[in-house]
Amino acid sequence: MSTPSFQLARNPFGRLVLTQADGQIHENVVPIRAFPIQAPEHGLALLSEDGHEIAWVESLKDLPETLRTLIEEELRGREFMPEIERIHRVSSYATPSTWDVATHRGETRFVLRGEEDIRRIGQHTLLISDSHGIHFLVRDLNALDKHSRKILDRFL
Repeated sequence: MSTPSFQLARNPFGRLVLTQADGQIHENVVPIRAFPIQAPEHGLALLSEDGHEIAWVESLKDLPETLRTLIEEELRGREFMPEIERIHRVSSYATPSTWDVATHRGETRFVLRGEEDIRRIGQHTLLISDSHGIHFLVRDLNALDKHSRKILDRFL
């Protein structure tokens, strides 16, 4: 485990504060994953309030537990990407259509505006955006049941 060149803490408002080795302090720091789907534990930038990178974390597992916990808590609060486990039904194979799905966070319903809102981000991975801009992840098409794959095939 390497020693990072910064320290993190929460201010009284619950926001992250980063202190660099030279003593410079940055309020309201935001962690952003470089590859949130393919490599969520590797490559993470800590951004200042104005969006500039102030620190880079090569691997979360290399951080001391206190820093890793703060960053993971912040990411959980910012990232919301339910993973689709099963597609129960769609209202129509023409878009817009309403989808009833089971995710790892529970049952939900969303509206797909158009086929262009289903994007391949790997050989077996899809990212589906609903009409409100929420992203749903299909991590592995092959892991879905036959019924769900059949529905997706009509949109791909």
